[in-house]
Amino acid sequence: MRWSRAFASIFAATALAGCQGWQSALDPRGPKAGAIADLFWIFVGVCAVVWALVVIFLSVAVWRRRGERPDPLVTNAAQERRITIVVGTFVGLTAITLVALTAFSYAGQKRLFDTHEGRITLKITGHQFWWEVNYEDPDPQRSFTTANEIHIPAGEPVRIKLESTDVIHSFWVPSLMGKQDLIPGRQNLIQIQADREGVYRGQCAEFCGWQHAHMGILVIAHSKDEFEAWRNQQISARQPPEDEERNEGERIFLSKPCVMCHTVRGTSAGGTVGPDLTHVGSRQYIAAGTLPMSRGNLAAWIIDPQRIKPGVNMPLIKLDPEEVQPLARYLEGLK
Repeated sequence: MRWSRAFASIFAATALAGCQGWQSALDPRGPKAGAIADLFWIFVGVCAVVWALVVIFLSVAVWRRRGERPDPLVTNAAQERRITIVVGTFVGLTAITLVALTAFSYAGQKRLFDTHEGRITLKITGHQFWWEVNYEDPDPQRSFTTANEIHIPAGEPVRIKLESTDVIHSFWVPSLMGKQDLIPGRQNLIQIQADREGVYRGQCAEFCGWQHAHMGILVIAHSKDEFEAWRNQQISARQPPEDEERNEGERIFLSKPCVMCHTVRGTSAGGTVGPDLTHVGSRQYIAAGTLPMSRGNLAAWIIDPQRIKPGVNMPLIKLDPEEVQPLARYLEGLK
């Protein structure tokens, strides 16, 4: 008995561990994810009841003892009528259940894909293998581009346009929203909302190439005041380096092929092939969620991105050993 209780406790803990976390569809933190979770639990509940009834009736039929009939061709009319009524009742209940589940599914889909204009509109573009995030604004001076992190105000709906430049990707933040594809030549719309402040992890959910598994995205929900402060910081150009080492790092950055792919606003770097690095040091991860942000990880990524993320489109840059640390410190300071 003691071992059975221990086993049951371990099994329950293991099963429930997958029901929460920063990337769990069973831990909804927004109305869209809530609609999916409600639908999931309704289906699970109905299927569990149906399974239990089937097992019960099957067990009764197997273990119930019947007397042998002298003539197998002889039937009991009253018993046949009862069987017909029971079978007909369950056929009717099955039809009603299917219609009800279809109605619940339709209502859930309607809630899920209902989008309307919000105060904030983003355009997310999928690349192999990172996310480009553009904050749109009627005033062009307040528009800006970042990468692999979405910052939103908690409790407020955010409208998102989804596009792709290469292959089909799929945007999925389980705690906030269901999956939606990014298809080349087509724009899809979704809406997300975080009910409370926090960090929610998302993932590309459509196989898009070698590094599909390393194409993560973070959604960070702030209070409205914190979000506005973050947005104003992102709109601004980079702050000039304040020490000699970071000055040297900026010189190295601007003298290398980095400027052909990356933008740092406030400098001559204006490439659009790779992520905008104007405030890269303020991000929590680099390489689309592959490595935590740190000077050491930046240096490792700069030296050999293919070792960390094989197949990534970032080429090897020839650097002298003494150039690595100033360049990594410069990028780390872009906040």
